[in-house]
Amino acid sequence: MKKVLLVASLAALSFAAQAAQDPEAVFNRACGACHSGQLPMAPKKGDKAAWEPRLAKGMDTLVQSVTNGLNAMPPKGLCMDCSAEDYKAVIQWMSQ
Repeated sequence: MKKVLLVASLAALSFAAQAAQDPEAVFNRACGACHSGQLPMAPKKGDKAAWEPRLAKGMDTLVQSVTNGLNAMPPKGLCMDCSAEDYKAVIQWMSQ
């Protein structure tokens, strides 16, 4: 019985840490205006060379940059209802 509860608890935790929103939908709604190539400072979706040095800083650093804003990117990157997990998912989606 304890094993079943442990497995159920771990499954619930892993589910809770997943993005609540579809990364493509977030991109289209909040990120695409800048990350589709219109702003030369913003790494373009799918530009692996542009994303590589950013990803090297670590996902936690990238999420913090989005949350607080960085350079021309406003705080929360225009996604006011995104969670940290949503940001992680959209960063991963954009960088591939």
